Amino acid sequence: MNKKACLLTILSALLPALIFAQLKLPANMFLKKLPNGLDVLVVEDNSVPLATIMITTKNGSYTETPKFNGLSHLYEHMFFKANKDYKNQEDFLDRVSELGMQFNGSTTYENVNYYFTLPKFNLNQGLGFMNSAIRYPSFNAEEMARENIVVDGEFQRQESSPTYALSDAMDHHMWGDLYSRKNAIGNHDVIRTATPDLMDSIKNKYYYPNNSLLTVAGDVEHEDVFKKVEAIYGSWKPSKFDPFKKWPIPEFKPLAKPDYFIAESALSNVPLIMIDWQGPDTRNDVQSTYAADVFSYILNQNSSTLKKALVQSGLALDVSISYLTLSHVGPITLFIVPNPNKIKECMAEVKRQLELMDKDDYVTDEQITTSKQKLGILKIQEEEVASDFVQVLSFWWSSASLDYYTTYNTRLNQVTRADLQNYVRKYIKNRPYCAGMLINPELASQVNPKTFFNASN
Repeated sequence: MNKKACLLTILSALLPALIFAQLKLPANMFLKKLPNGLDVLVVEDNSVPLATIMITTKNGSYTETPKFNGLSHLYEHMFFKANKDYKNQEDFLDRVSELGMQFNGSTTYENVNYYFTLPKFNLNQGLGFMNSAIRYPSFNAEEMARENIVVDGEFQRQESSPTYALSDAMDHHMWGDLYSRKNAIGNHDVIRTATPDLMDSIKNKYYYPNNSLLTVAGDVEHEDVFKKVEAIYGSWKPSKFDPFKKWPIPEFKPLAKPDYFIAESALSNVPLIMIDWQGPDTRNDVQSTYAADVFSYILNQNSSTLKKALVQSGLALDVSISYLTLSHVGPITLFIVPNPNKIKECMAEVKRQLELMDKDDYVTDEQITTSKQKLGILKIQEEEVASDFVQVLSFWWSSASLDYYTTYNTRLNQVTRADLQNYVRKYIKNRPYCAGMLINPELASQVNPKTFFNASN
């Protein structure tokens, strides 16, 4: 091998470490990668004598084929049960009580979280307790049979919401054959028939240190935490593969044309309209994710052009727009509660607003400046409670990067009017979308929404 080739090989090997080292964190945050690949993040906050321990794994619905739809969520429930060191859930909960802990977990599109909050003097025992749960789950068949019903019950409660029929239908229209990848709650049959073997298969795909983040936040000292963590977690074996190369997340198909549908439900007392676009993601268009946040904030204020045109005019009871930052296609959602007596007129005005959103006078300079200031304040507020802040950090680690979070305000303040216009033109105006209406059957028979709720009007 010549000297040039040798140098390129060395640089290629060192590049991930160099990038990692360049990450600039706030003064109270410290990051270390263990030799086994586990990212360890410490947030020092001595405001209260508590510590929160959170494990985050890149798993969730985006990893799920239809056969596994809902099993990331079920796995989350099984985490708080029997493992190598605690023979059943009763033993597990007894130890929770002994350590004075509160615990919970969450499953999203792109991560699964597990956390404990406990008195700081029990930190070492808490780290050991988390280690037992994350590395050595038992997936006891009897406990799992009971939990299948519990998780399915959560699903049924979600289905009872008036908006579920609309949002679920929207997901089917938006994501097509990849619906399961955006359906975090899951599938009834899959959840109820899940077996310990399926839980093991999830563990063997994703539950490795090199696919996980351990965050410790609260009244702790980072060097002490790093020492404790390395002693307990250093023997956790990394995977010999990259799960996202071995089982790659399929790319979502772009929408080809506007797609309208109407869902009827007796549970809906007022009509609801949802319009979704496939928005930017953090892998391909980071700049537009900041523009999306600014644009959404502006339009959700009472003084916005959109609110004035729809709510203050009496055409709608409410309207809001949102964007969810993800690594795999973040959706943009326009949600409208139309005046039941003016649904047709409301929808016509919505379409008119979509044509105006990239105009120079649609948002003011003052609105742009204010939105950036307010979003910056909201980011600071997220840091106030350590036990909540860890969930914010885990989200960004999973769906973007910690660097995305630490540079958020700087990048946000660089957003210009041209950025907002480019975002609208690239993802909203004249772009394919899905539009759904949820309406009571009685009202539907009166207004006949099919005559105007379509792409041709």
